[in-house]
Amino acid sequence: MLGGSGFVGSELVSRLASAGHWLRVPTRAASHAAHLSVLPTVEIVTANVQDPRVLGELLSGMDVAINLVGILNERAGATFESAHVELVAKLIDAARIGRVRRLLHMSALGASAADGPSRYLRSKGRAESLLREAASFLDCTIFRPSVIFGPQDSLTNRFAALLRLSRGILPLARPRARFAPIYVEDAAEAFTRALRTASAIGRTYELCGPEVFTLAEIVRLTAQSAELPCHIVPLPDLIARLQGIVFGLLPGKPFSLDNFRSLTRDSVCSENGCAALGIEPQRMAPIVSQYLGGQSMAARFNRYRAMADR
Repeated sequence: MLGGSGFVGSELVSRLASAGHWLRVPTRAASHAAHLSVLPTVEIVTANVQDPRVLGELLSGMDVAINLVGILNERAGATFESAHVELVAKLIDAARIGRVRRLLHMSALGASAADGPSRYLRSKGRAESLLREAASFLDCTIFRPSVIFGPQDSLTNRFAALLRLSRGILPLARPRARFAPIYVEDAAEAFTRALRTASAIGRTYELCGPEVFTLAEIVRLTAQSAELPCHIVPLPDLIARLQGIVFGLLPGKPFSLDNFRSLTRDSVCSENGCAALGIEPQRMAPIVSQYLGGQSMAARFNRYRAMADR
């Protein structure tokens, strides 16, 4: 499983291992996958998946390949082209040579090689095209999720961190951009069900939660869950573009011009992939409150005081 030590991958690996599957998870550094090493049917391999020879060895003896690799911003040595397109091309070749017939692939809502507004979405679209062209020898299922939330996400946790840092004042690009956030467990369940469903071969599933939120509403929900102040400053597109350019030069790229361009396309489903797989996705607010709740200073103080009173 490529990307198996990441946010969605960790959930999916745990789920498949619990079901009795044996998995091989490559990682750049073993420490990144240390949390998975306790699972008895999971083999952690330190490897460079961009090396075609290594990729072939990783697929040796496998029945299914799963690709969850994705980056939201480019950095040295990892471009959208290399992470999303070139890696998929290498994976297709390795699967063909190794006679691995089944492949599950994580894409993104709005992916389009032809008219994606950002390099991110266009590269995701080109990867999908490569997979469809390989249909004669590869039984592929593609998943297109909206934003994914959960305890280790880079969505609500990042907004919570920014709100703490800024004391609740948040200049926000594209505050009216729409999303249908899906819980990480529901996204992992979609992969699990497709794996055992023959009719999923050749299908593309759009994965969305049961509610549609604007970006501003997601920030407010995050603030409420974490008991943080929240004062959103909507940015005009011109200023938001400049913010993307400037922030894109900072370490870690908290926001980039390509991120801004992705926000110009709503991330909502036109088809109910969860329903097609028999999944009833969970609402966002109760879950976010569980893992962000109690992180505010007041909540921590109340927790400490309760412990002292015992």
